[in-house]
Amino acid sequence: MILPITLTIAAALAIINVWLAIRVVRLRFSGPTPIGTGGNPVLETRMRAQANLVEYAPFFLILLALIELAGGSPTWAWIAGIGFVFARIAHPLGMDRTGANPLRAGGAVATWVLLLLMSGWALAIAYAARPADGAIVVTPVSARA
Repeated sequence: MILPITLTIAAALAIINVWLAIRVVRLRFSGPTPIGTGGNPVLETRMRAQANLVEYAPFFLILLALIELAGGSPTWAWIAGIGFVFARIAHPLGMDRTGANPLRAGGAVATWVLLLLMSGWALAIAYAARPADGAIVVTPVSARA
């Protein structure tokens, strides 16, 4: 089964990851820091921005794929996916600024809220489909309306 929503969001997040990696590499080439941060606070911030994406994106993509496979609303899946992509762009842009700012905070909070919503949605799908006796019923996707 093709998962167009998950594939699209995964591709977008992969592109964001490459963009974040390029920002790190450009700083590495501009100074003598082939590994680590070398005490460069900008390099440290950019490395953390990329690592932050890598920490959160897999959980989101797993939930998105399973919800899509389980027949969750495509409209809401698109909204959540696009929101997550925007959050993952806002966060590193905010990290480039000194001090607290709405891009960084908004990106982080949106990421957390979307992960919590996706977790709740996944649980709702998982347990709404269970009969009262607790038996596990496998229903082919093609049999769902």
